[in-house]
Amino acid sequence: MAPKKTVDSIGIRPINIQTVEFTIRGTSPLIVHAWSHKAKQEMLDKQRGKKVTSKHAIKIPVNDFIESMYWLTEQPELGETDEEAEANYVNAIERGARFGFPCNAIKASIISGAYRAGLDVKQTELRGTFFIEGATDASTIDLAEITGPAPEMREDMVRVGGMSKVADIRYRGEFREWEIPLRMRYNADGKYSLEQILNMVNFGGFVCGVGEWRPEREGQFGMYELVV
Repeated sequence: MAPKKTVDSIGIRPINIQTVEFTIRGTSPLIVHAWSHKAKQEMLDKQRGKKVTSKHAIKIPVNDFIESMYWLTEQPELGETDEEAEANYVNAIERGARFGFPCNAIKASIISGAYRAGLDVKQTELRGTFFIEGATDASTIDLAEITGPAPEMREDMVRVGGMSKVADIRYRGEFREWEIPLRMRYNADGKYSLEQILNMVNFGGFVCGVGEWRPEREGQFGMYELVV
């Protein structure tokens, strides 16, 4: 029986992780549409086999507007009337409300934009090339803070459902002027250089965008440019 081979040492090559901070600045308004508590609860009830009532509650537009946004500070209580809901929102703004946007959505925008722009890249490779997070103290691991004026409520007619395509009115938050400070971690010895990755950010902002009605979804909202 041959003797077992032994290994004296194993060389582990360190990954050259570098960090760079930059900002994406909106070149068109950003429309956000987070999942509301009611929508998530109805989805959970359906998956758990609970009976979901088809009776619709009275629509209070400002409540829908409040729940459409990603709150980094405490979300104000919903109101039983438009006036009460609006007062709750105004109070939250006066107390210094701060809002975020999903980091994963920004990363997906950059990756999709680079691919759609015809760069010589593979989307699967880019997923592990860099990682995005917010660069402000209010940001979380999931949400990067949106800086700029407070959002305004917008009203849109949409069609939802299957073959019937029922018309509905949606009330969502719109950031007319916005920026998102970001921090990116990347492998400096990887396939793509920092210059290439930052150019992908610019492509993502023009070709894909973020949020509702972005270029990737037949719109012109949520477009952005790179600010180093």
